[in-house]
Amino acid sequence: MGPSFNEQFDQHGAWRRAFAQQLKQLSEWLSANDLMDAAVEERLQRLESQVRSDKVMVAFVAEFSRGKSELINALFFADYGRRIMPASAGRTTMCPTELGYEADVPPSLRLLPIETRLQAQGLAEWRLRPEQWLQIALDVNNADQIGRALEKVSEVRRVSLDEARALGFWHDELPEENPVPDAEGLVEVPMWRHALINMPHPLLKQGLVILDTPGLNAVGAEPELTVSLIPQAHAVLFILAADTGVTRSDLSIWREHLVPPGGSAEARWVVLNKIDTLWDSLNTTAQVQLQLERQCTTVADMLAMPRARVLPISAQKGLVAKVTHNASLLKTSGLPELEDALAQGIMGQRQAILRAAVTTGVTGLRAETERVLNVRRRDLDEQMLELRSLRGKNASVIDSMRGRIELEQREFDASAAKIQAVRAVHLKLLRELFRQLGARSLKHELQALTDALQQRGLKLGVRKIYEESFARLRAIVDKAQASGTEIHAMLDGTFRQLNAEFGFSLQVPAVPRLDSFLQEISRIEANHLQYLSMGNALRLSQPEFTQRLVRALSMRLRTVFESIANDLELWSKSATAQLDAQLRERKRSFARRIEAVDRIQSAANGLDERIGEIELSEQELQALQSRLHSFTQQLLTMPGSQGAPH
Repeated sequence: MGPSFNEQFDQHGAWRRAFAQQLKQLSEWLSANDLMDAAVEERLQRLESQVRSDKVMVAFVAEFSRGKSELINALFFADYGRRIMPASAGRTTMCPTELGYEADVPPSLRLLPIETRLQAQGLAEWRLRPEQWLQIALDVNNADQIGRALEKVSEVRRVSLDEARALGFWHDELPEENPVPDAEGLVEVPMWRHALINMPHPLLKQGLVILDTPGLNAVGAEPELTVSLIPQAHAVLFILAADTGVTRSDLSIWREHLVPPGGSAEARWVVLNKIDTLWDSLNTTAQVQLQLERQCTTVADMLAMPRARVLPISAQKGLVAKVTHNASLLKTSGLPELEDALAQGIMGQRQAILRAAVTTGVTGLRAETERVLNVRRRDLDEQMLELRSLRGKNASVIDSMRGRIELEQREFDASAAKIQAVRAVHLKLLRELFRQLGARSLKHELQALTDALQQRGLKLGVRKIYEESFARLRAIVDKAQASGTEIHAMLDGTFRQLNAEFGFSLQVPAVPRLDSFLQEISRIEANHLQYLSMGNALRLSQPEFTQRLVRALSMRLRTVFESIANDLELWSKSATAQLDAQLRERKRSFARRIEAVDRIQSAANGLDERIGEIELSEQELQALQSRLHSFTQQLLTMPGSQGAPH
């Protein structure tokens, strides 16, 4: 068994910090040697952002009383020597809870009142209004204080049936799933809508985000959870109780929110918790194991999951074993197998994605910089040929050369108008492209769906409008791909002409492929589809819920469209930065050539001095090339960039 999830995550964090430091040194070296153009700077910033802000989200999803909070304690917080997340008998975590770390926010628990569900704003909008959250400071040196403070996520309040219905906790068409009213006709609902825990825990500081989502009502009533947070999680742990297996409400969560029909179960694990309830002194260990294996197989069949992704554990025994350092109990709890699956599954996948991004980014960075060095080298070669041809020549020949250089310079300057015209067309096409991918365009395409969802009564025909809206969104992406191809063709023709006229080496980079974004849009479409079913008719009749649904959908799609625009912008900068670099180097070359001729005319040894300077410059260029290769190769071969950190 390899390193645990916690150990591997810690190693991954160390690699990210070392990589960011190396990247900073490369950036300073490029700036010091005048090799930093717009495209190179953009690539550096993107690489640094990707590596520094690399978050890994693990979502824990289950009905109430399946032991989610205890599992979080066992996996991540056993070092505190006590429970951090409340995990007593009965309902504990009553509201969706995120654990993470932001350096600019003090250690705290922030709680959003449940009444905000009566308003249309989504969670993302409430996050921007900190004054609406109850904030409780956390003493990071006092585990008992943290534990007591976090007990607030278990708080409930009693409300009338009408209020429970408005808040999404009472459904007339599903009486068997409603809470039981008390003698006064009141029912229990969570006190809080969402909780944010900001703690400088070592794993959280390195980018781990834990999402704890309690119960079908909590998941179904918050579109943002199923549209944004859960789909973006790098792993989802679906927790069941070993003694009950898959209940009807468990199956509803799985099919409606985690793996909808036709959806992918990738990055999903099923955790069969509380296996200690099957430990029985009347049965032998072999009999208990056989019973447990039978239960795992049944669960795997019901959820259409590979048996290897159903992991039997006892979170409670695992936590006790870690706190008391009981290796035998820890092994029996099954927790090490789950940690191993997380380490290999989540971290292996995350490292592969980041490694691919790093390889692409560093390779592109090297290519952009080498292009600038090659332009300088070619200019030096041309100057060397020019100067050597002057050896032994008289003053009139040198005068003639000066006139020829000045003529070349005038012709080159005259081409500026043509280049400016190409830039204008390029910018016009780009502006139109970004307009198509902008927030206003997205809102326009979703307007028909918004109107259909907000009409009173039954939402007739809404599914067809939904599918048509997504078809239009995919058409926008297809059009963006076609526009990119059109811009590429225009730049390619211009670059070929400039290469022929001025000996440039301009080459338009390939247009980014947008297929992955089309797939992401289809995934978003699938993740929303369950909200349009007849089972959600009551929720869809609530204006506040439909507004939250549309806002969550819009924000998720806006993120995709912004990513497309960012990729196309980087591609465009990469193309135009080449032109800018070669124009800049050519202007410098003209200045240096005229200066060399003037020196030759004014001093007998001026020619030899200038040839010596060019030879020295060529050696310096070669040294820059070697240093660039060394820097980038070091980034590509850092421990952790070629596989799991070690």
